[in-house]
Amino acid sequence: MAAPRIRLGMVGGGRGAFIGAVHRIASRIDDKYELVAGALSSNPENAKASADDLLIAPERSYASYEEMFNAEAAREDGIEAVAIVTPNHMHFPVAKAALAAGINVICDKPVTRTLEEALELEQLVNNSDCFFALTHNYSGYPLVRYAREMVERGDLGNIRLVQVEYPQEWLTEAQGDDNKQASWRTDPARSGAGGCLGDIGTHAFQLARFISGQKVSSVCADLTAFVPGRQVDDNVHVMMRFENGAKGMLWTSQVAPGCENGLKIRIYGDKAGLEWAQETPNELWLTPLFGHHQRITRRDDNIDSDIAARGIRIPQGHPEGYLEGFATVYSDIAEVLQAKRDGKTVDIQRWIPGIETGVEGLKFISAVIASSEADSRWTEL
Repeated sequence: MAAPRIRLGMVGGGRGAFIGAVHRIASRIDDKYELVAGALSSNPENAKASADDLLIAPERSYASYEEMFNAEAAREDGIEAVAIVTPNHMHFPVAKAALAAGINVICDKPVTRTLEEALELEQLVNNSDCFFALTHNYSGYPLVRYAREMVERGDLGNIRLVQVEYPQEWLTEAQGDDNKQASWRTDPARSGAGGCLGDIGTHAFQLARFISGQKVSSVCADLTAFVPGRQVDDNVHVMMRFENGAKGMLWTSQVAPGCENGLKIRIYGDKAGLEWAQETPNELWLTPLFGHHQRITRRDDNIDSDIAARGIRIPQGHPEGYLEGFATVYSDIAEVLQAKRDGKTVDIQRWIPGIETGVEGLKFISAVIASSEADSRWTEL
């Protein structure tokens, strides 16, 4: 018999929000969740209207996350997990309150606004019985997971170079306050000290860590706010040194005309190199030393990997991408939570970004900012 759906609540994600709808779609693709409650907006009228849109029962539409957690924790059919899809400055207080109420947490990235908050949250997670997941959705792509397996089994040999980039164009010009997505992302009080760095640089960093398995030891960074009056960075250059001796570079920008969502990674070992781009996510390129450029797709005869195959939902040749990557992360979390109901653990947990990924991301952000402020001095994480 199929396991009962996970009863899900949501904080944020009401009318006018972007990422909340993405999380809701992703949670439903594999039919493992049911959204039953929400505190969808800090504006009570918007919260109620948003709940009506989503067919949430009126008595389970709440004016605040505190009210929701208190009420749901007292219900026999209360929420088992909460998806936090607010601006960054609300991640910590909402996650802290959820953990205190015994509710599992699914949090959008970055995990918190500051490193101090991330470290405190890590202690709270480690001292609770709750599961905490961070939705770095690109780690859910089948060929990203296959690339990680290739690195782990030594197909590339000893890793020497890691190059990752994530350019966009959408903040090339100054944006008014009427642009909700831009206004909070360029406000350090809500986004944190890192603008482009925290918004998409964290994705690039996590992808590099996830596939390569290499841990960054120090960074040399140069942050720029090219748009006059902008209070946070909109362009980031980082050189990275890894603990095993590998070297890397990360570039992320939101002022690169012609670039839409150009997340791309190249990793080189002493035996081979690989390349993957988010805008063509169903292709992975492998090039052995002095060998031919090999195109790997999601075909069954190309991928001998259970972890990659679990993220494939449609026949070869049909495009899968952003929403499906999110859905794979959500489905993996559901498997963990369903096992947790029975007091069990499952192996899939190691593929899900957790609190340690979030803390490492904030350490990276803090070191990059410190390096840039010190005239690009090499800075340890």
